[in-house]
Amino acid sequence: MKVLVTVKEVAVVGDEFELDGLGIDDRYLTYELNEWDDYAVEEAVQLAEAGDDVEVVVATIGPERSEETVRQALAKGADRAIRVWDDSLADLDVLDPATKATLLAAVVADEDPDLVLTGVQGGDDAYGATGVALAREVDYAWAAVVNDLDVGDDHETAAVHRELEGGVEELTDVDLPAVLTIQTGINDPRYASLRGIRQAQSKPLDVRTTDDIGIDVAALDDALTLTDVYEPETESDATVFEGDAGETADQLGDLLADKGVVDG
Repeated sequence: MKVLVTVKEVAVVGDEFELDGLGIDDRYLTYELNEWDDYAVEEAVQLAEAGDDVEVVVATIGPERSEETVRQALAKGADRAIRVWDDSLADLDVLDPATKATLLAAVVADEDPDLVLTGVQGGDDAYGATGVALAREVDYAWAAVVNDLDVGDDHETAAVHRELEGGVEELTDVDLPAVLTIQTGINDPRYASLRGIRQAQSKPLDVRTTDDIGIDVAALDDALTLTDVYEPETESDATVFEGDAGETADQLGDLLADKGVVDG
């Protein structure tokens, strides 16, 4: 059985930052494995540990910098990794879900996995659509926001548990191959051991260009264009009154009078 896990590197912004054109200055960014994908990796590794002859392959779309993030997945137990990137992708303003799904679908076509796991969403752009779009591209069955998973011994079906709105729980059997988007909390992602980190450095990490996977980026219909980035204005503020009850009541009265809520 082969499990393909799609992962992404997400940018983390500190409390203080400066904008640089249509982005945030790199000085204020750090990068890490997307939280939802971390759970997907853990689920795949647990499947490998529970069964015989299960291969876990990690796939990502990203520049060379993202290899450090991919190595984290390898250190946690994935067997090998694939990174897709070239200058044609670097020139795009936005990697929208449809574009990412097309690129990942080409990887799926090459790898022919029995199961594809993705995180429900990215912690940075939070589209929450790439996994389902990928399922459509490869014409696999799918289930979204999965918080429990049991793959049958025959590797032909998966029982998936989903928590729906209003506290409704759903249990569904999904025929494989399938794409499942994994919710946080489905497991407890492990920390990479020192031994795992050392082993990850020698595991295969295959870098593929868009030509390698047969994709013409110029022909892709990227539906999104980044037009502006700005810090939103504060929509509310808070006033803290200090003192005893009488003093704070007087302060509140003065504020309401200043705002015209009551007569001064």
